[in-house]
Amino acid sequence: MTYRADYLPTEPTRSAVEAMPGRVLLEFGASWCGHCQGAQAAIRDVIARMPGLTHLKVEDGKGRPLGRAFGVRLWPTLVLLEQGQERARAVRPVTADALHDALAVASPPDR
Repeated sequence: MTYRADYLPTEPTRSAVEAMPGRVLLEFGASWCGHCQGAQAAIRDVIARMPGLTHLKVEDGKGRPLGRAFGVRLWPTLVLLEQGQERARAVRPVTADALHDALAVASPPDR
């Protein structure tokens, strides 16, 4: 999948996300967040290196159940799920290499 530039208009439920097959990268943040904006180039680069990945960009904030279910406290927070199970997490990534290293723990080798 390619990089998703916009936030989802409606966030999915945790059970819907956990039911998704394969690798799913949840990106929690907000469009006005400077940390989120600053991390976009690194996130785009890592997504390009991870074929077969589903990328969901979820707007987070007070009262948003999906972010609370995953214990998100800082933005951006990226959570990598495989077959519905959390395998890796990166909080406020700065570089593509650091983000890739954090997420590669659970990922099969690039093909």
